[in-house]
Amino acid sequence: MADIVIVGAGPAGISAAEVLCAKGLRPVLTDEGARAGGQGYRRPADDLALDMNRLMGSEAGKYAALHRRFEALRPKVDYRPRTLVWAIDGDQLRLLRDGRAETLAFDRLLIASGAMDRVAPLPGWTLPGVFTVGGAQVALKDQGCLIGSRVAFLGSSPLLALAAKQYRDMGAEIAVIADTTPFGVKIATLPALLLRAPRTLLRGISYMGASLRAGTQMLHGVTPLAVEGAGRVEALLLRDAQGRERRFACDAIALGYGLKPETQLADLAQAEFAYDPGFRLHLPKIDGLGRARPGLYLAGDGVRIGGADAAEASGALAAHAILTDLGQPQDIEVVRRLARQVERLRAFQRDLARAFAWPTAQIAALSDSVMLCRCENVTVGEVRAAMAKELGPIEVNRVKAMTRCGMGRCQGRVCGPALQEIVAAGRDGAAAGRLRGQAPVKPIALAVAGEPA
Repeated sequence: MADIVIVGAGPAGISAAEVLCAKGLRPVLTDEGARAGGQGYRRPADDLALDMNRLMGSEAGKYAALHRRFEALRPKVDYRPRTLVWAIDGDQLRLLRDGRAETLAFDRLLIASGAMDRVAPLPGWTLPGVFTVGGAQVALKDQGCLIGSRVAFLGSSPLLALAAKQYRDMGAEIAVIADTTPFGVKIATLPALLLRAPRTLLRGISYMGASLRAGTQMLHGVTPLAVEGAGRVEALLLRDAQGRERRFACDAIALGYGLKPETQLADLAQAEFAYDPGFRLHLPKIDGLGRARPGLYLAGDGVRIGGADAAEASGALAAHAILTDLGQPQDIEVVRRLARQVERLRAFQRDLARAFAWPTAQIAALSDSVMLCRCENVTVGEVRAAMAKELGPIEVNRVKAMTRCGMGRCQGRVCGPALQEIVAAGRDGAAAGRLRGQAPVKPIALAVAGEPA
């Protein structure tokens, strides 16, 4: 029987494993985290008395159900927590498991690597106290910690209102929720959003309503000007939709412009990519069931942003594709139903990407002094200067080689989307090229990279 490995124990990975185990297979399920659930359904530390029903709100039932399902599944899979897949060599994964180097061979590989925040730089964004929205949620869910006592939420994402509600419920003061997309754009997308996923839309509106009822200022169409502070965050300065400069005192900022798929492992596994102008990202190419190439399957937010429900359905779809490729007949109606659900929910996210837009104009207008790559201390001006030279680079990988932007610990996972916009310089994003994934996909000790497995 084929050796099947699933990377990622979030909703997509768990759902895929359930389908495979129901057919008598025992896949290996690796997870970088110590506890299954992924980022959205992150489980707190075992010794932490945190009221997850209160924290998860209307999603508490799904949260509890997913963890019950995993506990029932756990004896049926080869579960390997605290396992980082940092490279792929042919049909072998390079792992770091509890600090030890290992290799793991596979015949079929399903990558469900999840997503991370997409951020846009602004003056002062490297000050201590600036977190991504997802990072702020992780601190709360994993350790019960607040990133500050008075927090500003900045960017353009439905997660701003959700995270602000979670922080407010846990005792934080919310300085402001500042969204860079104009309110009229959101109104224009309402009919499409309502058609595709009315419950999700209404839940999001309820989060915004809760903030307004709590007296939180919610601004739309803002232009971020700077994060201010002497040594750490002290205030957020912005221009509102009416052109007025406004300053909001705060001791922390949660910054985010939605999510982007973690595609580095798919890249190392030789998936093909194509530019998506709606999301302004290069995304892996897959068929309707999640096949990227023979033996490689991609599911969840790691291939397309769709949310937890879409991740579960796409994980199940990919598992059905694996079973089909192993010669096992599948219930076509079940597969069709899952495919329709995934298509609908991913289309909903595409509409959300218009309602909560990636700020291309804002990035293009950044001053030369703004730090672009915080790992390597490369400014926007240094990138522009390199490109302006005679025969200067005009493609992201060449810019990376010339400036070291994207060569640091994050390997461009944080600065990559903004770098692409700077290099595109107003052109279609595809013209800038695709920042290629490199091993290790996340920081590891140098000794581990050369250590025999």
